[in-house]
Amino acid sequence: MNMVPELHPLFEPITLGNVTFKNRLAMAPMTRSFSPENVPDAVVADYYRRRAAGGTGLIVTEGVGIDQSAAIGDGSGTSSRIPLLHGEAQLAGWRAVVDGVHAAGGKIFPQLWHQGVFRIEGTGPYPDAPSLRPSGLWGPDGGFSTVSRDYIPRVIQPTRPMTEEEIADAVHGFAKSATNAKAAGFDGIAIHGASGYLIDSFFWPQTNQRVDRYGGDMAKRALFGVEVVKAIREAIGPDMPILFRFGQWKQQDFNAKIAETPDELGILLRALAEAGADAFDASTLYFSAPAFEGSPLSLAAWAKSLSGKLSMAVGGVGLSENLFASFETGGAAVENNFFDAAERMGRGEFDMLALGRALIADPDWPNKVRRGEPTLAYSRDMLGALA
Repeated sequence: MNMVPELHPLFEPITLGNVTFKNRLAMAPMTRSFSPENVPDAVVADYYRRRAAGGTGLIVTEGVGIDQSAAIGDGSGTSSRIPLLHGEAQLAGWRAVVDGVHAAGGKIFPQLWHQGVFRIEGTGPYPDAPSLRPSGLWGPDGGFSTVSRDYIPRVIQPTRPMTEEEIADAVHGFAKSATNAKAAGFDGIAIHGASGYLIDSFFWPQTNQRVDRYGGDMAKRALFGVEVVKAIREAIGPDMPILFRFGQWKQQDFNAKIAETPDELGILLRALAEAGADAFDASTLYFSAPAFEGSPLSLAAWAKSLSGKLSMAVGGVGLSENLFASFETGGAAVENNFFDAAERMGRGEFDMLALGRALIADPDWPNKVRRGEPTLAYSRDMLGALA
């Protein structure tokens, strides 16, 4: 297949753990809520298969509710249509998804997800289960956020903090779901540790004000995430790769930070790497934005430098608007910023590049870009259907 020479870094193979990807392009995890009764069906399987057939090397699924009673509920999508990774029907559905992606030449990781503070009490498959928050805090009201104003009154009141028994149960839920993922044939595990969800709410001082071993400085706030990674590593063995998503911004406040300095971020990432994470997915609104004042380095570049592990950049690839700007404008035009991404990858700033809305708009994006063909623009209306 002919290839635009300047884009060669994006299409080189890369190996993570015991898995080799045919190129450096990944599908970013994006909640779609299209799994009836929490079971991925043939439509979902075809959705992922098409992106693999279109040339994407790694598929990271939408967030998948882990095997813990408070993992999902209303507040982030429609809980009855968020896929789970436990139950006979669910695992059968995921096996069909995995088989389709493999047949199309791709690899696939499930993104293990616990909504944490975003689950509304009394919702989800287990409505009687209490929602889980490190310190009982949802986060600050009035932060720069796109969550609906009618949602915040339902979650803003403090609740009781998680008990250590509940912390252990959540860790076990991640491990059980990782075991199920391996049995279903997935190639690796992705962990959602960003966006203000459960793991991230332990990292963020605004939502973690515990005074026990899980709260305090960055090393202590990292402990829950470290325990999750360790438990998953023990469950799946030494070779199956683990990709950990982290980020500064939160849905509660896009200006939030878990780390004020690179040194502080390094404490977190090195702890996760030592626990068993093989690579870091640096969640940002724009892939090349500088992460800290005084340096041009992106968050993915800092992740690679600080952890010594592979890193993946994400945010606005191939489009003119970042995620939340496109919500306001109704879409995003095509932009050839992937040439900048390829140059950065070529000089070692990061190792992989994740695409979100660009792959919703155009399943064949990788193959088209490789050949120098035009890709499709993104419209918010595309979120309403799987294609």
